[in-house]
Order: sequence, then C-alpha cells, then structure tokens
Amino acid sequence: MLSQAEVTALLDLDRLLDALEEGFRAVSSGKVEVPGRTAVTTEHDGWLGTMPGYGAGLGLGVKLVSVFPHNDAAGLPSHQALIALFDPATGSPVAVMDGTRITAIRTAGAAAVSTRHLARKDSRVLAIIGAGVQGHAHLEIFPRVRDFQEIRIASRAIDSARKLAALNPKAHAVESFEEAARGADVIAMCTHSSTPVVRREWVGPGTHVTSVGYSAPHGELDRALADAANLFVESRAAAFSAPPAGCMELAGMDPEKASEMGEVLLGKRPGRGSDDEITVYKSMGHAVEDLAASGLVYREAKARGAGSSVEL
Repeated sequence: MLSQAEVTALLDLDRLLDALEEGFRAVSSGKVEVPGRTAVTTEHDGWLGTMPGYGAGLGLGVKLVSVFPHNDAAGLPSHQALIALFDPATGSPVAVMDGTRITAIRTAGAAAVSTRHLARKDSRVLAIIGAGVQGHAHLEIFPRVRDFQEIRIASRAIDSARKLAALNPKAHAVESFEEAARGADVIAMCTHSSTPVVRREWVGPGTHVTSVGYSAPHGELDRALADAANLFVESRAAAFSAPPAGCMELAGMDPEKASEMGEVLLGKRPGRGSDDEITVYKSMGHAVEDLAASGLVYREAKARGAGSSVEL
C-alpha cells in the first residue's frame, strides 16, 4: 500500500517522461491491451471511471478514477483515484496506491512529452490556461522539456492564477485567456471548460498547443483550431471513439488526420513539418500512462522498502 505522499516522493519526473515515451511507443506498436474507458455518472455532475490495461514489460493494472468538477468548493481535488497493480504472470494483486498524484502528473507529463517532440526548439513563452490541479502539474513538469523564459498563467479567477504564478519566478498572471495565448510559443489548456477557451485566431504560426481538459458538451479545444492544425493524439482508437472514452472535440473528424505520439517516436509518421506549422496534442488520458507511472513507483518502492505491506 502506497500513500499519496509516498507516491509523490518515489516518482522521479525525468524518468516519468521517458517511461511515458516508452508507453506511447508500445501503444503504436500494438503491444498493449487497453479497452475503452467505462464510466458511471453520479450526482453533482460527477462520474467514476475504470481504466484497465496490460502491456508487455509495462505491467498489468487498473485505475479507478472519480471526476467531480465542483470539488474545488469543498477543498478537494476534482480528480481522485486508486491504482491496483497485479502480477502479469499469476494475476495476484501486488500493490494498491494513490492514483490522484499519478493522474495529475502523468497527464501533464504526456502533454510535456508532446511539447518535447513537437514544439519549436526555440520556444520561450509558455501559456498555461487553467490554474487548478492540472495547471499546477503543467507548471511543475513543462519547464523540464523547454527553457521557457516567460510563463503566462490565466484562469477564470485571477487570484488563482496569481497563486499559481507565485510558485515559479518566470511565471506571472494575466487577465484573460486571449492575453495569455497571443504570441505564446506553447499553449497548454488544462481546464474544466465545456466550451472552447482559446480561439483559432489567437494562435500564431508555429505554436504548439496541448489540451487535456474534458467537459461536456463541447470541451475546451476549439474545433476550428483542431481542423487547422497538425493533430496528435495518444491513440486514434481511443480519441475517435464515442465519449467518455473519446474526445468530444474531435467527433466526426477523419481519424487518419491525427498521428499517434508513438508513431512519431517510432518514426512511422512525421512530427512538426515546419517552423510555421501549428501543432495540437489532444489528450483523453490512456491507461498506458498510468501503467508507466505506477510501474516506476512500484519498482522504486520495492527497491527502497517503502510503503506498507498488507495481507488481503
């Protein structure tokens, strides 16, 4: 058994980025089995999802994740989760760990991987749209993949943006999403917005855009922006399936328009085509990301003797 504090202490973020890349390669190589996410809806607009997965060399596990968008008012994270790992050879349960930290940082980490490989090398201005859990996670991990000299933070509540910006000397709060986005080299959207938060006309040539938010009915990603960009996803099979497994913003789009990040990493499809091209990474979350992160935590816990042993 591993608590959130133990998971946070055991998870090395640079190793996580590399593990996520390996997970993306496995997805695009057909080496993982991940069924579509299923979910039940509850009161207060909340839902509980289940995300099982298996990958050779990655592990066998399942995440139970609850998403309650209004939890901020109660001082709780909007996303809370548990991850259970099993021995791939016997099916025996070997670990249960907090998945809330893993969900937050692996989501931001996957977007950071896309930035590492798709953003222009000279990217210096980062805009983070949203100052909640994902805003914090993005601010924590994105500077590991580019040397950003300016980080703009925008939120519906300016006080939230200021609090987040105070955590990094290169960050400052701005008054509007448009002010954050215009002229930025990388735009990271991480909101609960049910409508687009960054308009196509605010995004300049050569910008890399990431979007990890999920909220019905329309989502945070402007469809016009997705249509105009070179589009990248974790998995076409997942991204273009019906919600809650797939992306509502991409409904009706030809799946072949999108490249999987694993295909880029394997050299099967090109990444950025030119310095003027707009690239968009749209994430729905994928169980392979949880396997990659929880596997790192489990192996490190075993090496250090961390956690508590419980006989079931």
